[in-house]
Amino acid sequence: MKTEIIISGFGGQGVLSMGKILAYSGLMEDKEVTWMPAYGPEQRGGTANVTVIVSDKRISSPILSKYDVAIVLNQPSLDKFESKVKPGGILIYDGYGVINPPTRKDIAVYRIDAMDKAAEMKNAKVFNMIVLGGLLKVCPVVSTDGLQKALYKSLPERHHSLIPLNMQAVDAGMEIIVKQ
Repeated sequence: MKTEIIISGFGGQGVLSMGKILAYSGLMEDKEVTWMPAYGPEQRGGTANVTVIVSDKRISSPILSKYDVAIVLNQPSLDKFESKVKPGGILIYDGYGVINPPTRKDIAVYRIDAMDKAAEMKNAKVFNMIVLGGLLKVCPVVSTDGLQKALYKSLPERHHSLIPLNMQAVDAGMEIIVKQ
């Protein structure tokens, strides 16, 4: 099985980190992966996106024009990528960052209020892990065990004490994602 994912939002929302952790998770499960980030020179505050492909078979190209899954964390990202989700695909959006919700009827649309949940958890830095949890609930491209192993592999050792909090955020994301 191959899943082609785009994650897009403002720089500073953890978009690139989310993609990197997802890619590492695939590696921990012996899957083929690609991780291709794209961001403007401003990085923080500008738009950023990352394409991640996770597959059981070799991946021929990391360049995509259509996606199985789009995660959009702000309105400009929704405007740009809603039309690029394959029919029958999945679009996940953060309710805080999107003013005009998606309108397509040929895809599954999910809302996750990750920004609100991060505020409730009193830690804005877990926002991206909440979103990642939502993704894994509706499209289990990797397991939570693989994700946890990836956190140990990708985070510097000085941040390993934060992994339980990150996994709580993943669980929270799985609970709060809702189909629209």
